[in-house]
Amino acid sequence: MKNIPTDSLRTLITVVEVGGFAKAGELLGLSQPAVSLQIKRLEELLGNKLFKKQGQRQVLNQHGEILLPLAKEMLKVNDSILQTFSSEVLTGKVRLGIPSEFAATILPAIIGDFVSLYPDVSLEVKSELSKQLLHSDNRDQFDLVLSLIEQADQSKYPVFMDDELVWVGEISKVKGDVINLVAAPEGCIYRRRAIAALEAAGLKWRVVYTNADLAGITAALKEGLGITVLAKQTVPMELAYAKSSAMLPELGSVGISLIKQVEESQQAVTKLAEFIALRLK
Repeated sequence: MKNIPTDSLRTLITVVEVGGFAKAGELLGLSQPAVSLQIKRLEELLGNKLFKKQGQRQVLNQHGEILLPLAKEMLKVNDSILQTFSSEVLTGKVRLGIPSEFAATILPAIIGDFVSLYPDVSLEVKSELSKQLLHSDNRDQFDLVLSLIEQADQSKYPVFMDDELVWVGEISKVKGDVINLVAAPEGCIYRRRAIAALEAAGLKWRVVYTNADLAGITAALKEGLGITVLAKQTVPMELAYAKSSAMLPELGSVGISLIKQVEESQQAVTKLAEFIALRLK
């Protein structure tokens, strides 16, 4: 009797959710070849290819589309069994603050898995710019904050990982004397780094559209209004991105920090922090 490995199913779901084998590997702590091997073994086990090439991306084919909801259901059962027989029972409420781009792309799957494992923990999630999340006036609003951290502040806030910054949008169409930027309001790390990189390269720029929400920025990019900067892990799967181009300079990386605002004795907060860090690395 054949058995389907749950780790391969989890890899499949992650590839679909983040939009690529490399990004899935970064989240799961696997190399891209290891991710590809897991998918290949799953395809061999099922006797069908699960992905097809669409432009530069791998997307699910008809067999993959059939498997995806079944895989999610199987993992729910798997996690439910583990939770039922786990001796660790977590209760309480956790107020989590996260940047909007993480809330829209990476966190839904992570939070979904956490809630499945610890159903007695109530989560309250709020999205803000990292600058607002870390502001002293907002300290009492959150128990745990996931935030982008600039180099100058990394001695103050512990950074558990770095992520590469990339240009997002129709990069190949960038030309002319002025670079059009789509950005969040002033105070946004991405906006600041984009402007600093362009000015250091001697390039002129202008902000043509401002929106604090990733959905609004994504819509503007799809309309071709300009380009933006994001952490590589948070780029929506429908958008193209590049580290640099003939017209655009490299941006470097940004630190990501998980900051607990409460005492270590609050186990639900500590467990959620560990869960997010493990899944993001």
